[in-house]
Amino acid sequence: MEARISLVTLAVADLARARRFYVDGLGWTPAVEGDDVVMIQTGDRLLLSLWARASFEAEVGPIASGPGLAPVTIAHNCRSATEVDAVLEAARAAGADPVAEGEHRAWGGYSGYFADPDGFRWEVAWAPGPVSAIVAPDADPA
Repeated sequence: MEARISLVTLAVADLARARRFYVDGLGWTPAVEGDDVVMIQTGDRLLLSLWARASFEAEVGPIASGPGLAPVTIAHNCRSATEVDAVLEAARAAGADPVAEGEHRAWGGYSGYFADPDGFRWEVAWAPGPVSAIVAPDADPA
């Protein structure tokens, strides 16, 4: 098996609301749309799949619910700390819940967080060094 992720699927409570946030709010372009799914190409060979919760459960199984957050984050890496702040502001303008402002982190980078309409946490980060070389070529090395 190749070391590759093809899709990241989010089970969403309201597909129309999720579409408005990602497509109309963030300006992303759907690659595939159906009655219960919107797929957005987010990388060279990577799709973000927004799947209506009922259809997700019908195929995958019941979703566990309870207090707290889903133990996963999705990251959008930027080429500079300034770009992190601009992306966080754009997400807020699209209706995101601002979870944490951008700040310098102990691991040497700069990041902040927002939540999409279903509460999924997105980290917006600038990570100097080898991570940026992989996920954000031409990033500010300092």
